[in-house]
Amino acid sequence: RAAGAARAGGEGKGRGGVIGRDKRATAAQLKTALGSESGAAAASELRALLELVLAPAAGPGGGGGEAAAEALEWCRCLLSGGEAWDSFVQAVRAYDPATLCGLVWTANFVAYRCRTCGISPCMSLCAECFHQGEHAGHDYNMFRSQAGGACDCGDSNVMREAGFCKRHRIKSNSNVPCVPKDLLMMSELVLPQFIFSLIQHLREGYNEPALDLPSEKDLHKILQVLEPHVSFLEDLTKMGGAMRSVLTQVLTSQQFYKDLSSGVGENACAKKSHEKYLIALKGSGLAFPEDKLACGMQEQGAGTSTLAVQGLAGATATSGQGDSSDEEDQDGSQGVGKRKRVKLSSTTKDQSIMDVLKHKCFLEELLFWTIKYEFPQKMVTFLLNMLPDQDYKIAFTKTFVQHYAFIMKTLKKSHESDTMSNRIVHISVQLFSNEELARQVTEECQLLDIMVTVLLYMMESCLIKSELQDEENSLHVVVNCGEALLKNNTYWPLVSDFINILSHQSVAKKFLEDHGLLVTWMNFVSFFQGMNLNKRELNEHVEFESQTYYAAFAAELEACAQPMWGLLSHCKVRETQEYTRNVVRYCLEALQDWFDAINFVDEPAPNQVTFHLPLHRYFAMFLSKAVKCQELDLDTILPDQEMLMKLMIHPLQIQASLSEIHSNMWVRNGLQIKGQAMTYVQSHFCNSMIDPDIYLLQVCASRLDPDYFISSVFERFKVVDLLTMASQHQNTVLDSEHERSMLEGALTFLVLLLSLRLHLGMTDDEILRAEMVAQLCMNDRTHSSLLDLISLENMNLYAGIIPGSLSFESVLSAVADFKAPVFEPGGSMQQGMYTPKAEVWDKEFDPVMVILRTVYRRDVQSAMDRYTAFLKQSGKFPGNPWPPYKKRTPLHPSYKGLIKLLHCKTLHIVLFTLLYKILMDHQNLSEHVLCMVLYLIELGLENSPEQESDEEESAGGQERCHDSWFPGSNLVSNMRHFINYVRVRVPETAPEVKREPPASTSSDGLASSQNSGTAQVFSLVAERRKKFQEIINRNTSEANQVVRPKTSMKWSAPGATPQLTTAILEVKESILSLLIKLHHKLSGKQNSYYPPWLDDVDVLVHPEIPRYSHGDGMTAVERILLKAAVQSRLNKRIIEEICRKVTPPVPPKKISSAEKKTLDKEERRQKARERQQKLLAEFASRQKSFMETAMDVESPDADIAMEVATSEQHVSEAIYDCVICGQSGPSTEDRPTGLVVLLQASSVLGQCRNSTEPKKLPTTEEEQIYPWDTCAALHDVRLTTLQRYFKDSSCLQAVSIGWEGGVYVQTCGHTLHIDCHKSYMESLRNDQVLQGFSVDKGEFTCPLCRQFANSVLPCYPGNDVERSLWQSHSNKCMQDLVQEVEDLQEQLGTFPVSISSETNLSKEMESVMKDIKSTTQKKYTDYSKSPGSPDNDFLFMYSVARTNLELELVHRGGNLCSGGASTAGKRSCLNQLFHVLAMHMRLYSIDSAYNPWRKLTQPMQDKNSEQLPEVPVLYRDVSSLLLIQILTMPQPLHKEHFTCIIKVLFTLLYTQALAALSVKCSAEDRMAWKESGALKKNTSSGEKSWEVLLGHVISELSKGKIYEEGETEEITVVNPDSVECYLQQFCLPFLRITSLLQHHLFGGDLPSCQEDEEFTVLASCLGLLPSFQSAHQFTSASCLDWPVPAFDMISQWCSELASFADRNPDQVKALLIQEPKWDLPRLLQLPENYNTIFQYYHRKTCTVCTKVPKDPAVCLVCGTFVCLKGLCCKQQSYCECVLHSQNCGAGTGIFLLINASVIIIIRGHRFCLWGSVYLDAHGEEDRDLRRGKPLYICKERYKVLEQQWVSHTFDHINKRWGPHYNGL
Repeated sequence: RAAGAARAGGEGKGRGGVIGRDKRATAAQLKTALGSESGAAAASELRALLELVLAPAAGPGGGGGEAAAEALEWCRCLLSGGEAWDSFVQAVRAYDPATLCGLVWTANFVAYRCRTCGISPCMSLCAECFHQGEHAGHDYNMFRSQAGGACDCGDSNVMREAGFCKRHRIKSNSNVPCVPKDLLMMSELVLPQFIFSLIQHLREGYNEPALDLPSEKDLHKILQVLEPHVSFLEDLTKMGGAMRSVLTQVLTSQQFYKDLSSGVGENACAKKSHEKYLIALKGSGLAFPEDKLACGMQEQGAGTSTLAVQGLAGATATSGQGDSSDEEDQDGSQGVGKRKRVKLSSTTKDQSIMDVLKHKCFLEELLFWTIKYEFPQKMVTFLLNMLPDQDYKIAFTKTFVQHYAFIMKTLKKSHESDTMSNRIVHISVQLFSNEELARQVTEECQLLDIMVTVLLYMMESCLIKSELQDEENSLHVVVNCGEALLKNNTYWPLVSDFINILSHQSVAKKFLEDHGLLVTWMNFVSFFQGMNLNKRELNEHVEFESQTYYAAFAAELEACAQPMWGLLSHCKVRETQEYTRNVVRYCLEALQDWFDAINFVDEPAPNQVTFHLPLHRYFAMFLSKAVKCQELDLDTILPDQEMLMKLMIHPLQIQASLSEIHSNMWVRNGLQIKGQAMTYVQSHFCNSMIDPDIYLLQVCASRLDPDYFISSVFERFKVVDLLTMASQHQNTVLDSEHERSMLEGALTFLVLLLSLRLHLGMTDDEILRAEMVAQLCMNDRTHSSLLDLISLENMNLYAGIIPGSLSFESVLSAVADFKAPVFEPGGSMQQGMYTPKAEVWDKEFDPVMVILRTVYRRDVQSAMDRYTAFLKQSGKFPGNPWPPYKKRTPLHPSYKGLIKLLHCKTLHIVLFTLLYKILMDHQNLSEHVLCMVLYLIELGLENSPEQESDEEESAGGQERCHDSWFPGSNLVSNMRHFINYVRVRVPETAPEVKREPPASTSSDGLASSQNSGTAQVFSLVAERRKKFQEIINRNTSEANQVVRPKTSMKWSAPGATPQLTTAILEVKESILSLLIKLHHKLSGKQNSYYPPWLDDVDVLVHPEIPRYSHGDGMTAVERILLKAAVQSRLNKRIIEEICRKVTPPVPPKKISSAEKKTLDKEERRQKARERQQKLLAEFASRQKSFMETAMDVESPDADIAMEVATSEQHVSEAIYDCVICGQSGPSTEDRPTGLVVLLQASSVLGQCRNSTEPKKLPTTEEEQIYPWDTCAALHDVRLTTLQRYFKDSSCLQAVSIGWEGGVYVQTCGHTLHIDCHKSYMESLRNDQVLQGFSVDKGEFTCPLCRQFANSVLPCYPGNDVERSLWQSHSNKCMQDLVQEVEDLQEQLGTFPVSISSETNLSKEMESVMKDIKSTTQKKYTDYSKSPGSPDNDFLFMYSVARTNLELELVHRGGNLCSGGASTAGKRSCLNQLFHVLAMHMRLYSIDSAYNPWRKLTQPMQDKNSEQLPEVPVLYRDVSSLLLIQILTMPQPLHKEHFTCIIKVLFTLLYTQALAALSVKCSAEDRMAWKESGALKKNTSSGEKSWEVLLGHVISELSKGKIYEEGETEEITVVNPDSVECYLQQFCLPFLRITSLLQHHLFGGDLPSCQEDEEFTVLASCLGLLPSFQSAHQFTSASCLDWPVPAFDMISQWCSELASFADRNPDQVKALLIQEPKWDLPRLLQLPENYNTIFQYYHRKTCTVCTKVPKDPAVCLVCGTFVCLKGLCCKQQSYCECVLHSQNCGAGTGIFLLINASVIIIIRGHRFCLWGSVYLDAHGEEDRDLRRGKPLYICKERYKVLEQQWVSHTFDHINKRWGPHYNGL
């Protein structure tokens, strides 16, 4: 039937025929045929057709792109069965059960994460789902995706249902109808072939790379060709669930794969491609199962894929065979500093994990090629888009796991491992975050085995021999941190997947139960044990500082610590004890192996340290968890004493090395060693590094012999030799300059060890609180830095904070106060900060915790300074306090043994010795040492054993030397024990030797009792050895094994030590007596200590007295003595006895000459220091007084004012100080002085709008801003219109320009000689270190106040502000004055002689004029029709004056009500500027015939000869006329002439006001006014009544066609008050400008007034009001003073308009000057919430290239959207922002960077980051939106920004400027 015919036709025409056929018809036919009985035939026909259409020939080799497009067109038609594609898509979508969003995004996409709704920490939402859901008040943030991701909305495994958005809340299945069979029938047949063709393309395109680099270009080429195919698949996935299930079926069906791909058919093409596939498999080092034997592997039984546990347990380390080839390559390229890699012997490893892959369906092979091609983005997106389909999800996850090892191999070889890592994680995070899925894969596919094996395998490729301890014979291997694998963090995808799956309880349990896995894992961890070993350089500085340490720290944190925290988070309850036992057991085994491998006995090798002991830390953290959460008995899991002794060595070595590094003993190793010491304690690492180490040491200390432990500590810190009573000693291992800081280090370490309770019994809340207090005490912190410093991740995820325990926020509010973000006038912006509450300083400040958490030593100092300040402020203690002693939380019972350290004789001997040395002033001891000694004594008293026991257990033990010091081990009793004599070993040169031994020893009967009173020589080292031997002997039954080599101190320098002899020292002190004497010494008074309980017995009952809690050393001593007395009555008695004896003064020491020298040196230094302090103080006070006298208080940046000698009125000349040479004098012609000025082009005025409502920044498509109503635009239109109808030269004098691109001149008020300035510029030019400004452009900073400047404005010689002309009103009449003004203007050609000759001054004036011109762009100065005409310059010059006056007015708030001297008073340069402008203006003579003055003062006869008339007077801008008149008069100007000019101009202004008014009112009103005016016309004051004048104007103007047009904007002006008001408002702007001008030219203050009387006050100030009448009858008209009869003048002026109206009736009204009502310039108003801006702009496309710009920005002045640095919008090497800043702000641009929330300022050729006006709830900026918290506008900051823009002070206030090279 029809189908058959079609087929026959098809066969006949062959290939060409198919392509030419009508696709839709064919498709429709096939579809009907398939539905009918002959379906099978139709199916095979379809297959044939598809083979033709999709043949690989259409691919890369064939017709290229067109063929591909054609093929896709066919597929679309076939799928839709001939219907229109769109309607088909609609049809399929109808069957979509939309439960999951599943939107997939790639890197840089903006998504959201809500911690309140998330179950998995990786949860993320697309913006749409987020905004549709209800997350108000949740803890959410916006983030920029690093690796890409997918939206989890609707997936209840990952997030709580409450957070789903409206679309994905509906539970589906019920309401979605069943899919009709025929809808997707074609799809099921077409898609398998389509996907197979895709795979064929991939096979074809891949060539196994030769041994050199893989040909990445080829890969990219293939991918480009396939782009449309993959996009087509992606579109299919977006059709919804129905289509996805078809795709799933196709991708996972094994049958389809077998039929199409096995390469068995007769199709040659398919065969070839199958071969290529096999080659690719082999090339990847993978075996195809059939070829197993060929690969030389034995056939294993059925259990191939389970791990061979026994085999693995025996293996030390493993390595595959498949990667020998790449090993060799890398070995060849080994750089300097790399060590030879270690190859481990290949041992049993389950090859099936690493080397076998078998593909059974399309999905598997598709993933294989995706990996081969290094995860092309499109493919990844397609594979992820399918995930909402449940069956697919499971199948895909299994496939992914199956390929895991292969992924790792590809990653290791990849050249773009970063991109590839991101893509891998993009996929894996979608799969493994889902607990259900992760559990299933773990059970069915051995996910854990695979991951651990793969990680192990990966690290094995970069192992080297460890050089720790025994370099020659060490068997231990560690990773080499210099390898790319570690340096570039290539391993992170695998580790992050591992951490991800361990976060699921069910998976972690499997891991912790599986002994084989634990063994393998410990094996893996031991690769990091001891990596990055540092050896101390002793001779010269290391020449190459390796930076590998960061890689090492990152590796330990990510690969060891984070998995450890993950596992710990599942060991929270008693039932999990077994897991802890397992981990501890295998951890100890691994440690034992490690000690054996490095050949460790009991002494660590000297001068080397590694900061990486992950095995120790695993052991410690699991112990801690066992005691804290699982109630395990610690002793059941601790190893024997010998093991503990070994365990403590390396962590202790790290603590000692930290101290050495801070003592500068490692300087020759370079800065990187300091970097390591800092990273070790830095906030992100400390929980996984120093905390476990200290905890482990605490555990060891609580279980080992205390004497042994204490002596080990001092020996490790190399200060044993220092602990002698003798005044001199020899230290064999330390230079003397390091002794003090090492001793401080040792004591500080003991204090930390004994007082930290982080793992010894503090609850999580207490820990959090302590951490927070410590951080806040160092500095005030912002909320985000606190979150960052207290690595909450560790606490939340890992410490297992019990829900319901206090949260971060509540602890924060309990301990800190919020300081709102303040704004300093200097412009530095503060963030919102938290600062500790007073009671925290009082009760909770804990110096120990601060010391533990400080990265920099200065932070400890900073905390102490803040503490001191608090005590001073609250009046608790005035002096310099010592760190306070803080009570500790009680110890957990398991760790009670730690207290023994405080009560052991060794420690007491050390404390006694140190107290004695401090008292005797031995060298090398600091206050810090004393502080720590007292702290330890106090700790001992606080934690004393319950009963005071005096019996000794040493009955059996042999007599020990330290028994001769103290009888017992309890500190309380030992404190009162007197020690009479001590034997010391001293060098023969020491002073002690000379003394005779006290006779008593020999003569008295004491000798018989065998030196009972003499304490023996005490050697810590010997003690430690003895103890060590004992412990060992106790542990091992067969004593013969324990002939351990005594490792002697072989590194002490032999021969260097002088002979030591023994001397006996008379001491006769106890600890108590030493303390009391110390009190005397500290106070500097004899008998300063008086026991407090003698006055007040209560002290003993309540010893906790606040007066002792803060204070210095004396307070500490008093506190200790009080505690000692409280604890024992004997002590109390002894203290009283000691105090009763009047203590003799400390015997003066004999001082040897050497000591004398050092003392002298010290004294000299001290004196020098004091002198320096004095000088500095004096200098500071001088500076202060100078600042006070010279500050200009009102200025925003407080600069020093110009000191002008104005003390006497009659001084004829102004005196200037030059700030460079310091000389004062007048400015002269030959040596002119100049003001330091900054010239900048400004368009601020042009931004004024005539509405009071500020414009908003557009945040939707509807809101747009049009620049038509700005001041600049309207002035521009006006000028162009005038130029159309009138003569050019007169147009250019009828307006002012400079609204846009006007030149603004400002000065700091300092003056300098112009020649000095030139030499200053020369020196700047030669100085290469320039900061942010370009000398070639004339820029410099003022030598005195460093304000930015770029020119010098010469001061006109002569008197300062022409005071001589302040004559009282002369009595000349108006007519005379008018005539005089005219005569003066006639003299234009003749200058004062001096100026016409070329003097220095005139040259300078010219050069500054050039500067002013070049400040702005040419387009802002050229307005005339004939280029270069002098009228242009003329216009430009008086407009500069206008711009500066108008801007000053704006700075004063737009009116002169505030009065007073100008805010810029001392800093105004308008006077000087006027002189410069005037001198240049007078170069241009105005033709007397055109002089506007005549038109204003004389009735003229009309001579209308020219083609274009002049501008009618009524169209001229009066303020411009004013400036023209003033500037063309010879200087200096007389006050009376000035007043005369104003009066004349006021008449014109008034007439303009009347004309404007007359146009505004209705015809009837006009008639009424006209008549009422005519009536009063002949009254005496007719010329001074507005009614009369208005009537006259109306009648005159009626002569022309002015009022003819109907549509007038009618304001009914009926009542006279409103008319008066209108007229005043009209005239005010002119009066303001004029008053300012008068103020600058003639001095005198501006009067202040209320707003409503501004007009009258200014008018009288200007002399317009002859006598000030009372206010109620005041009218503006009374200010008029007509030089000639008013009506004649008005008639003349109106006639000009009338004649113009005859020619151009339509323009007459438009050109009349309207009432100018400009609002102050404002920036655009911003929305409250930043998200509004962000959501609209960050996806907005660029107008030029229609792509979304990478860095979008928006101009805050006009709202234009621009691309920052966008190359698409670049014009002639200027990027868009720079270009816009020139067009919109004449070189100043203010842009908000959308993606960073910061504002950037462009000023000319420089730019700076200004900061952000959006802050989060905690008052912090979020630059680059890194934290993504919601941001809100900070109105104050925005106001400051606007203020700086309007006042042009960006250059002065912002400090960090840099050049932008037009690249922004």
